[in-house]
Amino acid sequence: MSIICLKRKKGLLAGVMAGFLLAAGAGSAFGQSVDIPSKRWGISFGNSKEFTGLRFNFRDRDTVRITGVNITLWTPRKGFEDRENENSVVTGLSLGLVPSAGTLTGVQIGLLGAGGIKNVVGITGGLLGAGSGGNMTGLSFGGLGVGAGGDLTGINIGGLGAGAGKNLIGINIGGLGIGAGENVTGISFGGLGLGAGGRLTGINIGGVGVGAGERLAGLTFAGIGAGSKSVRGLTIAGIAVGGEDVRGLSLAGIAVGGEHVGGLAVGGIAVGGKQMSGVFLAGAFTKIVEDGRLRGVVASPFNHLKGTVTGLSLGIVNYAYRIEKGIQIGLVNIVRENKPGLRVLPVFNADFR
Repeated sequence: MSIICLKRKKGLLAGVMAGFLLAAGAGSAFGQSVDIPSKRWGISFGNSKEFTGLRFNFRDRDTVRITGVNITLWTPRKGFEDRENENSVVTGLSLGLVPSAGTLTGVQIGLLGAGGIKNVVGITGGLLGAGSGGNMTGLSFGGLGVGAGGDLTGINIGGLGAGAGKNLIGINIGGLGIGAGENVTGISFGGLGLGAGGRLTGINIGGVGVGAGERLAGLTFAGIGAGSKSVRGLTIAGIAVGGEDVRGLSLAGIAVGGEHVGGLAVGGIAVGGKQMSGVFLAGAFTKIVEDGRLRGVVASPFNHLKGTVTGLSLGIVNYAYRIEKGIQIGLVNIVRENKPGLRVLPVFNADFR
């Protein structure tokens, strides 16, 4: 008898749920809703416009404000670009295939994805992706990607990538890459690469490369190369570190170079620039281009300094146009502007003009 009663209860529950879904679908189709006990609060089935409580709907259309638990079975009529819903506000728990609204606040989980036309705040995730046409703040994750047209702030995890049209701030993880049209700030990891159109600041890790249009600062690790107009901090790359102005501690498997290089720079093969200030070590050679200047210490087998040296040049062969308050120490030491007979000397050379 108890088994029969249990089966009857399950059947009744299934029938009630089927009725609920039918009511939600029918209400949505006609732009109406069935609301219990009030049109403003309680339980709603269908396309209620303003409601607080538990709401079931097939597809949202022309919604204004929903607060509570909102379950939508299908995507908005025109997806994330549905301008009929761009001013809608949904607050609380949103569930469905692709939960969407003008502004989403709370927890938004979609079977395929979740997103807002204007802003998204809270925990947002989807099997394929999560996104916002404007700003997105909180914990965001997507099986393929996470993105925002404006700022993306918080903990952002994309299976393939994460990106923002403006700024990307917080802990950012992308299986392939991370990028922002303006600045990236925080701890960022891109399986292949990491980039920013403006500044890239914090702990930056790119499997292949890391780059920024304006400034790269902090702790940077790149499998192949790292570069920016301005590079600051600790920068390590498997092949090369470069930029117009490179300062700090720069380490590269092959080369470190820039218009201006300062601090400590170590290149497996070469270090080079025009204006160099600091300590420079290279496995094969160091080069300063014509009319450049070295201030500090340079050490490599061949120091080819086509400018002015102020400091110490250590190598097997040292070459400089001129020396001011400095010295060369090596097997062969050449100062082109010294007096004849003193231009090429063993052991050391200095300013003998």
